[in-house]
Amino acid sequence: MNLPNRLTLLRIIMIPVFVAVYFITAIPYNYLLSAVVFALAAFTDFLDGYLARKYNLITDLGKFLDPIADKVLVAAALIVMLVVPNGGAEILPAYFSIAVVIILSRELIISGFRMVAASKGTVLAAAKSGKIKTFVQDIAICVLLVGAEFQAGLYTAVNIAGLIALGIAALLTVISGAEAIIKNISVLKEDKKDK
Repeated sequence: MNLPNRLTLLRIIMIPVFVAVYFITAIPYNYLLSAVVFALAAFTDFLDGYLARKYNLITDLGKFLDPIADKVLVAAALIVMLVVPNGGAEILPAYFSIAVVIILSRELIISGFRMVAASKGTVLAAAKSGKIKTFVQDIAICVLLVGAEFQAGLYTAVNIAGLIALGIAALLTVISGAEAIIKNISVLKEDKKDK
């Protein structure tokens, strides 16, 4: 197994670590530490892709695992942030859940779209807009986790910055999802032989 694939596996292993640190409030600064774990895991996404491209280490295993690791990491973070550990104070406003629904719905739709494309022998490469979307999502999640650690209320400067970043991420999610479908709409057309 090459180094990029090991980094992808490391990212997958870091997901339950992130979740555990988030929920174990007995750990001092657990939200801040969970932000650090998340940031390190997100950085492995950049690093494994960079190394795979630079040293021509792209493998079928990497093509399979990398997008799964990315989606599960972001989904896990967004879902656990909806939960208030140990009955503590609310750390995010209720409309945060709307952004979560938008982001997770897009990921499911595009994953299904990719499966249809794969069944027809077409590989849908990640577009630049999708990479920007992921970067903004990662930033938003990190900022919101840091804000949860030091907040004195829902609307501190850090939380507002994180919520704005998440709103931008949700918008980019819709745009990149629509772009992927529009560019590859032929995938949904029925082949004459299938009729």
